[in-house]
Amino acid sequence: MATTNDLKNGMVLNLDGQLWQVIWFQHHKPGKGGAVVRSKLKSVESGKTVDRTFNADVKVDVANVDKRTMQYLYNDGTSYVFMDTGTYEQLEVPPDVVGEASNFLLENQEAIIATNDGRVLYIEMPASVELVVQHTDPGLQGDRSTGGTKPATLETGHEISVPLFITTGEKIKVDTRDSSYLGRVKA
Repeated sequence: MATTNDLKNGMVLNLDGQLWQVIWFQHHKPGKGGAVVRSKLKSVESGKTVDRTFNADVKVDVANVDKRTMQYLYNDGTSYVFMDTGTYEQLEVPPDVVGEASNFLLENQEAIIATNDGRVLYIEMPASVELVVQHTDPGLQGDRSTGGTKPATLETGHEISVPLFITTGEKIKVDTRDSSYLGRVKA
């Protein structure tokens, strides 16, 4: 148990039997009445975001979330298999929990797996990953100065927009939060 005065970004709360992650919070003291804590909470399971206001010093239940860095091994068709590099224990994660992270997962890549009471809550990918462009059409001569983009398929099968000068076989850096192109990777 903690109080609303102890809230921190990233903390996971157990409210009404559901797990909510604190995205943002602010202590507020209006001119009249007691202090309150305004917060923005994201549901760990559904991903929906809500605004919630608590009175100051109210007790809230903090969920015990274990975050471990694990290595992605393979997809067996029904689940994604990760391995704890310290204990060599393997963990199967269903595709609905992996979600958008599957667009950036390569074998032997590390990700942070968050669990609560043995149940996998979500996967945290690094902010950016380096992937090889599997296929993209050649850019048209003369189009390079306009700053245009074209679709490119990455080695994971995910398609993103890249600048016209990118060619098939190049290694690029991709933002895992919004699938945007960040730049070329120098060899």
